Amino acid sequence: MTDFFVFDTNSLISAALLRNSTAKKALIKAFDNGMLAISHETLDELVNVIFRRKFDSYFINDDERLRVIDEIETHCEIFVPNISINACRDPKDNKFLELAVFSKASCIITGDNDLLVLHPFRKIPVLNAFDFLKTF
Repeated sequence: MTDFFVFDTNSLISAALLRNSTAKKALIKAFDNGMLAISHETLDELVNVIFRRKFDSYFINDDERLRVIDEIETHCEIFVPNISINACRDPKDNKFLELAVFSKASCIITGDNDLLVLHPFRKIPVLNAFDFLKTF
């Protein structure tokens, strides 16, 4: 049985921008131990955020951004959650909870306190990248 890991958008962006970051190490560990669980909604958010102009200094061109998205898509399975969860104090983050529950994820990796305070969420660990590296 494949382990699935849910990374929030900011963790994926951190992994893409900072090559030796804890987030990048956590992403590599997730790739080595299973697959990312992605939904169309979380992937759309990633694409929208990675193309923000504030990240221009980190990428040589848009092709480099597309390579990051491609790498993530190569190591993921796309799920279409058919559940609705309203447990997060930031409603925009509920999509990560829905994805984790629907995909039966082994863990949610995030730096967002709105998600971290829910640890564990329905028996799914909600960890920052550092704790994920120590635990898994």
